[in-house]
Amino acid sequence: MTTATTNPAPLEFHWEPQPEAQRLVDELLESFLKACPEGARLAERMKSETGTRFKDWVDFIEVQGGMALRQRLSSVGFSHEPMPGAPEHFTHRGAIFPSILVSADGPIRVGIKVDSLSDVCAANAVDNTRRAGGEPGSRFRWGQIFVSPGAELWAVERHGYRGFAPVEDPLAVRLEAQRQYDRLRRRQRQFETDDEGFARLDELLDESIAMIGVDWACDLFFAAEREYWMRRNRAARAQKSRQDVLGLGWANHDHHTFRCSRRNYTRVIAVLEKLGFRLRERFYAGREAGWGAQVLEQPVTGITIFADVDMEAEELSGDFAHTPLAEREELGTIGLWIALHGESLLQAGMHHLECQFDWHALREQLLREGVNTMQPFTTFSYLRQAFTEGEWWRVEESRLARLVERGQLTPDQAAFIREGGAIGSHLENLERNDGFKGFNQQGVSDIIERTDARKHLHPTGA
Repeated sequence: MTTATTNPAPLEFHWEPQPEAQRLVDELLESFLKACPEGARLAERMKSETGTRFKDWVDFIEVQGGMALRQRLSSVGFSHEPMPGAPEHFTHRGAIFPSILVSADGPIRVGIKVDSLSDVCAANAVDNTRRAGGEPGSRFRWGQIFVSPGAELWAVERHGYRGFAPVEDPLAVRLEAQRQYDRLRRRQRQFETDDEGFARLDELLDESIAMIGVDWACDLFFAAEREYWMRRNRAARAQKSRQDVLGLGWANHDHHTFRCSRRNYTRVIAVLEKLGFRLRERFYAGREAGWGAQVLEQPVTGITIFADVDMEAEELSGDFAHTPLAEREELGTIGLWIALHGESLLQAGMHHLECQFDWHALREQLLREGVNTMQPFTTFSYLRQAFTEGEWWRVEESRLARLVERGQLTPDQAAFIREGGAIGSHLENLERNDGFKGFNQQGVSDIIERTDARKHLHPTGA
């Protein structure tokens, strides 16, 4: 069995907006879009048809420059970190910005991140078979989409690879990756006990990691998790179909949120660390909210996780990610959701996927699709957040009976939930500005309370 090295979360982890770095990135992208009319039209379609912003899809910007540009990059927080195929590669570790590649000559190139190179080419009627690299199913594929004098738009498909050098994945390895993806998509989620479920998940991941490596396995696992969540969330399906019109997929994902029981919390963290995640900041919404989270990030895939759990303030000071949390009779909002629907990593799937959007545009466009958005819980200039209205899920009778027997639901509450169901999942509308990488630790407690099944009943059950 594969084991993961634990890494305690830092006690303090503070993110700040980076307006000067944003200004530099915006200048480069503005120059590119002026020089690439077809890229500018695609950017307009992204906003009008998908409620997204071009800059949130950008994987890298390659621009001609000398010492002055390198000094400016350094002055706004970018660091020089050579990557395979990109010796002059700059990245900003304190914020969310695309990579900057500095070249001695040549046009300005922008690469947008997509789930599938073939999809974006088909959607935009692009035949770039002579201006592309990477075989189907490989970890890294790239292709030229639009070309103008002095500017080129490329699409980049990544599966657990951050470099820029061609990757020669043999056919046998690519076929093995597809086999592993198939196994992860159709994995069993219902078990007699959670112990059996986590044991089986460990077996699946151990094999995937052994066969294709941890980063590729991580990428495929979360692609399968997004698909499972999407099948159970109408707002997600509506938005995904809009993004697929342009061939983009879910490559604008910001973070994935999993709800976890106190009993299984350390097992969830162990699974994520097995997949290469590292602990980031701890999150606590306050004593009244009664819940917290560990934020984790996988540095190669760029996937971020919110792992939510019922907890007390005094537990925040310990290593709650690795020290088992004592079970308790009282259920908070997170614990009740688990009791109604199951563990996110097993039966229930994700509570929500948060993607990067043009916040106002998405809200208006989804409304036209019949998808309402709840009141926002963050409205900072550098961070805006809101859930779509929740997806109502039916609840198994055995779960309701157990909760009533334990006194964790009243008979009346159980009757309402039996009739109308309970909120299971959301799509989250997020807009980040100035590269802000953090989260709002105060306002989110209100939205969590407003999705508590004991307080928020379906109209048909009222």
